[in-house]
Amino acid sequence: MDRTFTLTEALLIAGGAVLLTLLIHGWWVARRADPRRPEPVRGSRTEPELDTAGQPVPPSSKLDSVLDVLSAGDTAFTATAHADTQPMVVQKPRPPRRPSPRLDALIDVIATLHLEAPTTGEAAIAHLPPTRRAGSKPFAIEGLNTETGEWEVPAPDERYGEFQAGLQLANRSGALTEIEFSEWVHKVQAFADGVGAMADFPDMREAVARGRELDQFASQHDAQLSVVLRAKGAAWTLGFLAQAASKQGLVHGGLPGRLVLAAAEDGEPPLLALQFDARAALAEEGEAVALREVTLVFDVPQTPEALEPFAALQEVARRLSRELEAEVVDADGHPLGPHGFAAIHEDLARLYKLLASRDLAAGSPAARRLFS
Repeated sequence: MDRTFTLTEALLIAGGAVLLTLLIHGWWVARRADPRRPEPVRGSRTEPELDTAGQPVPPSSKLDSVLDVLSAGDTAFTATAHADTQPMVVQKPRPPRRPSPRLDALIDVIATLHLEAPTTGEAAIAHLPPTRRAGSKPFAIEGLNTETGEWEVPAPDERYGEFQAGLQLANRSGALTEIEFSEWVHKVQAFADGVGAMADFPDMREAVARGRELDQFASQHDAQLSVVLRAKGAAWTLGFLAQAASKQGLVHGGLPGRLVLAAAEDGEPPLLALQFDARAALAEEGEAVALREVTLVFDVPQTPEALEPFAALQEVARRLSRELEAEVVDADGHPLGPHGFAAIHEDLARLYKLLASRDLAAGSPAARRLFS
């Protein structure tokens, strides 16, 4: 049975159609106005990264972890990146320049040798002077290692960006002289020419004046403290003396007429030395030389105060005097007892303080070089 729409129903249907058309048109216009987005790549899947606890790492934390790696550790790094054209480049800065363990501006005059470009250790070694002395003064040439940033004696398979040469201002032979300074300049300049360096030398007159001032201080504060053991009765043979000394730990010192109490560390100066007439050590068998006195001594600037060399000297002197039946006297022949040793100890304490006040503490590398 056909149904006839009334006018009202027809109007409602027509209005709904118009409304639907307007909604569709508005959606289409809005969609075209949105920015375009890349289409998802089909067929590939990126697995999430996991941290040490097995949890997914958020994408934003990945860059942070890279930056943490670049900034970690004792050495600082500088990172630069051009994201659009080049990958990230990590540059390691030059290591800090460390002071020399051998040269000391306190007791050395130092010349700087500038290079335009680093050179090899082999080239430096080939041009080193055949001797490291200028007159009676030792000198040294060192290179600044481009890898470690440390001053060192030139060595093969290393590269050096700079050199320095130091000449000692004074030693027990006296102060630096103008002739010694000139000889040093000549040798260092020949080395500089060989490695292609520009040498910058200090003023000679100023260096010589510094040497004289340092030598004056050293002369006034140099000391080798000694006591003498003198036989009360019969003299001693070398064999008898060596036997008594060995009981106190003294051994042959490498020179005739010298026995030493060695330091605890290899290469260190001996703590004590027992000195006697070298003819006894050089005498032919059957021509024994009679000994009536020996000298027990320690070199104050060469021996660290912490080792208590003065206490060791007193103890060894006491024991040896009993073994040798000897009396202990000073250099003038006056007997040394407890009061005499106490007075010496007071003077020694003042000397230690004076040396330390000039950064030349007894037994320090600088003091050993100056008082040698």
